[in-house]
Amino acid sequence: MKRLYTITPGFTLVELLVSVVVLGILASLGTSGFQSLIQSQRSKNASFEMLSSLSLARSEAIKRNNFVTLTPTDSTNWGKGWAITYIDAITSDTKTIKSQSELKKIVISQGSNTIVYAPTGRVQASPLPFLLDVSTNLTENARCIKIELSGMPRVKKPVNGACV
Repeated sequence: MKRLYTITPGFTLVELLVSVVVLGILASLGTSGFQSLIQSQRSKNASFEMLSSLSLARSEAIKRNNFVTLTPTDSTNWGKGWAITYIDAITSDTKTIKSQSELKKIVISQGSNTIVYAPTGRVQASPLPFLLDVSTNLTENARCIKIELSGMPRVKKPVNGACV
């Protein structure tokens, strides 16, 4: 019996090009959804960093029975980072508890210039809420961090573009 065809291992150039084109189309369709996921995670991570720093400052004020201050590194932009400090009662030196580096591609608008926690765990003055987002234009990824009367920070989604 004579064979009519032979099987050659591998792909032809046409099969390879079709596969690459199909893969490129699928990748371009998934990129926009993936970009949205990245922005959402970036916003969530930034709000967690701010929330954990506020909680740390509050707990340190209670633990040390001393005033603890949360201050932005750049006086006008919390997105450039912040520091949690207190004044040592014995040496009168300013001690740093934690420093937060710049949050890349995050815009933090509103918020107070400094936040001071009293030894009771409450804030000295009623601070403005923080609005964190991945853009200067409000997106669906925005988060608000509001400090309650008890001093506890809370994360919420903004309502009609405002932290309430």
